Parts: sequence; structure tokens; C-alpha cells
Amino acid sequence: MQQKLHIKVGDTVKVLAGESKGQEGKVLTIDRKKMRATVEGVNLVKKHMKPSASNPEGGIVEMEASIHISNLMIVHNGVASRIGRKEKDGKLVRYSKKTGEEIK
Repeated sequence: MQQKLHIKVGDTVKVLAGESKGQEGKVLTIDRKKMRATVEGVNLVKKHMKPSASNPEGGIVEMEASIHISNLMIVHNGVASRIGRKEKDGKLVRYSKKTGEEIK
């Protein structure tokens, strides 16, 4: 069974540790097996690309690398906060522990 995560694709997150510490961005993809997420504009690496049909020039391309989920904290209404879960109308919903507001 897959583990429940505190972030989802589309969430705005803040990086807590590493070279990109303090940066914020939107979650693009999540790899549940490796517990890693790709965040827009964060943890940029240079990758050497061979020429292909989609990229006939090839060369060095800057792209986002994945970052471990434990190093990410969700940002809700401009404030980074931990996440809790509570039942509402028979469904589990995420809420911000700092403000107590529900996260959509």
C-alpha cells in the first residue's frame, strides 16, 4: 500500500534543506516509490542532451531535479505550515496546523 504524503501535485511548497533552501515553487511530479518530488524552478541541474527529433541542437539543458519529500513544507496563504488530517463530511481533508484552515 502507498504511503499518504503531506504534499500533492500542484501544491506550493518551500524547500527546508539543501542547496535550494528557502526557495518556493509548485510541485510538478511526485515519485512515491523513491519519496521524491520535482518542484518548479528549484534544484536546477545541467544535463547534457544528445540531439534528437524534439531537440535537434542537443547541448546542455538546465532542468529541475527531484528533491526528497522530507525537505519540503507546504505553503498555504503565503505561510509555510505543517499538515494535519481531519475528517469532514466522512472524508479526510488536509488542514494547516499553523492557521487551522482547510487546504483545498
